[in-house]
Amino acid sequence: MKKKLAVVFVLLAGTLWGCIGIFVRRYNAMGLSSMQTVAIRMVIAAVLFALFVLIYKRSLFKIHLKDIWIFLGSGVISVGLFTYCYFSSIELSSLSVAAVLLYTAPAFVMLFSLIFFKEKMTVMKGISLILAVLGCAMTTGVIGGNLTVTLAGFLFGLGSGICYALYSIFSRFALDRGYEPFTITLYTFLFSAVFCLCVTDIRPVAGVVFADFGSVGYAVLFALVSCVLPYVFYTLGLKYIKSSTASIIATVEPVMATVVGAVVFAEPLAVPFGYLGVGLVFLSVVLINIRFKAKTKS
Repeated sequence: MKKKLAVVFVLLAGTLWGCIGIFVRRYNAMGLSSMQTVAIRMVIAAVLFALFVLIYKRSLFKIHLKDIWIFLGSGVISVGLFTYCYFSSIELSSLSVAAVLLYTAPAFVMLFSLIFFKEKMTVMKGISLILAVLGCAMTTGVIGGNLTVTLAGFLFGLGSGICYALYSIFSRFALDRGYEPFTITLYTFLFSAVFCLCVTDIRPVAGVVFADFGSVGYAVLFALVSCVLPYVFYTLGLKYIKSSTASIIATVEPVMATVVGAVVFAEPLAVPFGYLGVGLVFLSVVLINIRFKAKTKS
């Protein structure tokens, strides 16, 4: 039952992450850079989550100094640099292309998991990974479409995939040391927010966020939908399923990003490859869950 719930959590996380483009495009249109948009997301998310933990359970603030490198890694690399690369990729290409480059991540997660945690590369994982990547490529128009990608857009997209993959790895290190998912999320946000404040000119950001009450509300919604809720869901999922498996299930994100691009920004969905790709992504999730059930029964 816990594994089934974990799958739902990861699916919810991927769905919410797939909506990021709506917010990013708006802030880009208002003249903010990718890093300034990252700062809005991470600083507000850190404040909101710290207040939540303060009220909910203060003991979750406790960490060991020797483990601080884990949270520095998850905060600066896996969230700060990841978000910068992903937002830059969105700015330089379509939402769908940025999303499919991001989802080179499952391959990197599997590689890192083999190296650091000795996770086995099963046949079912391999098939699910191939279907997920193929489905993403079809959904986004990389296969069967006429989309082009600049070198900068490609490199930022690939960088987002590597950084995103490392979140699963850093989180697994923290979970194996006995830290609660909320503690991992809290310090990931805090270190990411500090990093953003150190490298960003915050004055234009403050002007946009605090322009009026509606702007403040939109910024809070941005932090909740694109950061707080999905990272909480994903980290909770990692507590009960392997990093490599979670990364495959989360490939629902590029599907959602493509749907958002088509519905909100009128970015075309390739026919029939786009719809076939959506089906392949969901098939990969089904197959990985069939594997769960088989292992549970055995």
